[in-house]
Amino acid sequence: MNWELLLQILALCLAAACAAAIESTPVDLYISPDGDDTWSGRLPDPIADDGPFASLERARDEIRTLRKSGRLPHGAVVHLRGGRYELDRPFALTAEDSGSSEAPVTYRAYQDEKVILSGGRTIPDFHPVKDPAILDRLSEEARKNVLQADLKTAGIDDFGTVAAPSNRLELFFAGNPMTLSRWPDEGFATVDSVFAEEPFKVHGIDGDRVGKFTYAGDRPSRWSREPDVWLHGYWFWDWADQPQQVKSIDSEERTIELEKPYHNYGYRPGQRFYALNLLCELDRPGEWYLDRRTGLLYFWPPERIDTGRAVVSILSSLITVENASSTDFQHLHLEATRGTTITVNNGTDVRISGCTISNVGSWAVRVDGGGRHSVVGCDIYQTGEGGISLSGGDRITLTPADHLAENNHIRQFGRTYRTYRPAVGVTGVGIRIAHNLIHDGPHNAIQLSGNDHLIEFNEIYDVCYETGDVGAFYMGRDWTARGTVIRHNFFHHIRGPGLHGAMAVYLDDAASGIQITGNIFYRASRAAFIGGGRDNLVANNIFVDCEPSVHVDARGIGWMAYHVEADGIMPERLAAMPYREEPWRSRYPQLLTLLDDEPGAPKGNVVRRNISIDGRWSDIQEPAVLLVLQEDNLIDQDPHFVDRENSDFRLRSDSPAWDLGFQEIPVDRIGPYADITRATWPVAKRRRTED
Repeated sequence: MNWELLLQILALCLAAACAAAIESTPVDLYISPDGDDTWSGRLPDPIADDGPFASLERARDEIRTLRKSGRLPHGAVVHLRGGRYELDRPFALTAEDSGSSEAPVTYRAYQDEKVILSGGRTIPDFHPVKDPAILDRLSEEARKNVLQADLKTAGIDDFGTVAAPSNRLELFFAGNPMTLSRWPDEGFATVDSVFAEEPFKVHGIDGDRVGKFTYAGDRPSRWSREPDVWLHGYWFWDWADQPQQVKSIDSEERTIELEKPYHNYGYRPGQRFYALNLLCELDRPGEWYLDRRTGLLYFWPPERIDTGRAVVSILSSLITVENASSTDFQHLHLEATRGTTITVNNGTDVRISGCTISNVGSWAVRVDGGGRHSVVGCDIYQTGEGGISLSGGDRITLTPADHLAENNHIRQFGRTYRTYRPAVGVTGVGIRIAHNLIHDGPHNAIQLSGNDHLIEFNEIYDVCYETGDVGAFYMGRDWTARGTVIRHNFFHHIRGPGLHGAMAVYLDDAASGIQITGNIFYRASRAAFIGGGRDNLVANNIFVDCEPSVHVDARGIGWMAYHVEADGIMPERLAAMPYREEPWRSRYPQLLTLLDDEPGAPKGNVVRRNISIDGRWSDIQEPAVLLVLQEDNLIDQDPHFVDRENSDFRLRSDSPAWDLGFQEIPVDRIGPYADITRATWPVAKRRRTED
C-alpha cells in the first residue's frame, strides 16, 4: 500500500471538507459599544486598527451589501458585544433584510455577555433643589431629599405627555420604574357623589355622564398651584380605568371637574381614583415629577443617587420589523421605551427568544399579521400596558397564523394602564400559548378572540387582583369565536374585588364552542364560568377550594337578550362570517341551525368527569339547569391527592376518579421548562401575598 499517497488523499479530503464547512456557515459580524462604523465589523484587530461596528444599522446595511453581491448564501449572525447601547432611533428591518429558512439572519448577544438596548437616556447630573418657590411646594421631609436635573441640558426636549399611551415619559432608577408623584401613595380615594347633570341607570345602577363630582376630606385643596393635575380611576365599572385631566378644583365645595372627553361609561359614587402629576405630592422615596414648562425633573431617589443609573424613556420603540422573514433576536435585554418595544408586522418566521424586556411604557412585543412568528423563553416584566400581543391568520378561510408564545415568564404587567392589557393578547386564528408563567397583573392574564387557538401548560396566579367582573382568561360576545382549547393549565390564587369579582376562565356574554379540559383550579374564585354561551365543554378538570367550580347562566334569555335579537350584536357578528360555507360549515356545524334553535338559550354545554373538592361545586342558573349535561363528576368526595397540603394535586392510584374515566393530567409539564432559549433559569415564583 502506498501510504504516502493515501495520506495525501486524506489531507485533500479534509481540506475540502473544511472548505465546504466554512462556505456553509453564516457570515459573522460584530457590534461593540467601543466599535466604529468605518471598520469591517469583525473581531478587534489592534494591529490593523479594525474591529466591530458601532451600530445595528451599520451591520444591517453590511448584510444588505453582502446579499446583493451574492456573498450571503448561508445567512448571517450579528454578535453584540456586552454593554449598554442607548439608541438614537428604533432599529428598523424591512423585507430586504429577510433571511430564509435555510439562511436566517440573527441578532444576538455575544456568548454570555449582557447586552442592553435602551430607548432611554441616562441622566447623570442631579443636584439639591434651591429654588424657594419649589421648596415651598414640597413637604418638610421632601425638601431634604428631593433632587433636580435639567433635561434640556441633558439634550432632551421631547417631554412627552402625562397620560397618553406610547408617548408617556417615565423615569427608571437602578433598573426599576419610579412612581409619578401621586396621592394617595397607595390605593385609592373614592368619589363621594355625582351631580346627576346627565343621569342614567344601567343594570339598576345610577350614574352620571358628566365628569363632575364631590370628594371627602381636604387633600385636593393643596393642589391649587399645580398646573397639570390628572386623576386615574375606575369611574363606573371595575373593569374600565382611564386617566383624566382635571379642569378645576373647588376646595370650598369639595368639587372636582374633569376636562372633556368624559369617561365613556360615566361616573358613579363610591368608585376609585388617585391623583397624579403633582409636585406637592412628591413626598416619599421613589417618586418623581417633571415640570414640562422648565424641563426640570424632580426626584426623591429610593437610595443614594450615585448607587444607581437614572434613565428617562425617549424612543417610542426599539425594534420594528416590517414584512421581513426568517429573522431572529436572541438574548438581548431591551428597556426604557415609551411605546411598544418590538413590533413585527407581516412577514414570516421572526423569532424573539431568550430576551429580557422590562421597564417599558406600553407592550413588550406586538405581532400583527404574517405567519409563524414566535416569542420564546423571554422574561417580560414592568410593562406599562401588556406583555405579548399576537394577531394573525384569516378568519374567513380559517387559515391559522401559527404564531407562538412559549416558555415565557411574564409578570408585573398593566403597570400604568390597568385593564385589557393582558400578559398575552390573542386575535385571529390558530395561535398557541404554552408553558408560560404569568402572574402579578391587575386584570386579564390572557385575552382572546378568534378561532382555533390552543392555550396549554401555562401557570397563572395573582392576577385580576385590582379589578372586578374579570377573568384570568377572558373572551366573549361572539358565537363565531369557536374552536379554542384551554387544557392542562394551572390557575390558582385568583381573586378580584368590586361588584362581580374575578373568574379563572371567563367565557363572557355567550362565548361558545370552547373546550376547558384537564386544567387544575385552586383557590380560583369562580373557576369555569360560562356566561350564557353554547356548546362549551368543561371536562376532566380538578377544582379545589373554588367558589363555585362551575357557573352557567342564561343571560341570553335574560338581561342580555337585546344582544341576541335579530338586530343585536351577536347575529351581526354571525352574519359577518361565512358560516354556511366551507370550511366553516364542516368545522362548526352548530352555527348552521343556531338562529332557529333559541339562540339565547345556553344549549349544548357539557360538564363531565370533573373533580371538585372543598369550596362549592356549581352555580347553574335555573333556566340553564335542564340544558346543561352533567355526568360522571366527583363532587365533595376525597379524590386522594398525592399531597394536598403542598398543592400536589396529582391523583394516587386508588383515587375513585379513575373509575369515572378521569384522565391523568400531565402536571409535570405545566409551566416553563429549562432550555437554551430561556432568558434565565430557574424561574422564580413569588406570590404577591401569602395564604
